[in-house]
Amino acid sequence: MNEPTTYRPPETADTVHYPTPIPAAAPLMPVQSGHIPAVQSIVLPDGRVVTGYAIDPAKPEPAAVKPVVSRAAVNVALGGVGFLAVCGGLLMLTTFIAALAALIQQLVILAAVVFGGFIAVQVLGSSRGGTTVNIRKAVIKRNHFHG
Repeated sequence: MNEPTTYRPPETADTVHYPTPIPAAAPLMPVQSGHIPAVQSIVLPDGRVVTGYAIDPAKPEPAAVKPVVSRAAVNVALGGVGFLAVCGGLLMLTTFIAALAALIQQLVILAAVVFGGFIAVQVLGSSRGGTTVNIRKAVIKRNHFHG
């Protein structure tokens, strides 16, 4: 039982495992017209040399074409047309109201004439106490009636 024992430390306690980075794919760079541009070097006024690829300058977007007539002028013109339309509509409305008033006035006058004639016939037509003249039997002689 007294066998010598050797102590062996566990591997996991002494060994440290670090993650291995996966090389990422290089980002895609836009290449102009399907070929690699030539490398150019420029000497700056202070003597430094700058080397790089020649890139075509970015073309600015075309400026928005201005309309021939300004928006303010269009708005003023549309406002004037709208004002004229409203004035014309009010004139037509006024004319319609005046014509309607004249029609009502004529209908009232017509009703007064018809009703007045009806009353006149009732008052003047009933001659119960007066003399009735039968024109068929009357003989007219020197502007006198003889019956």
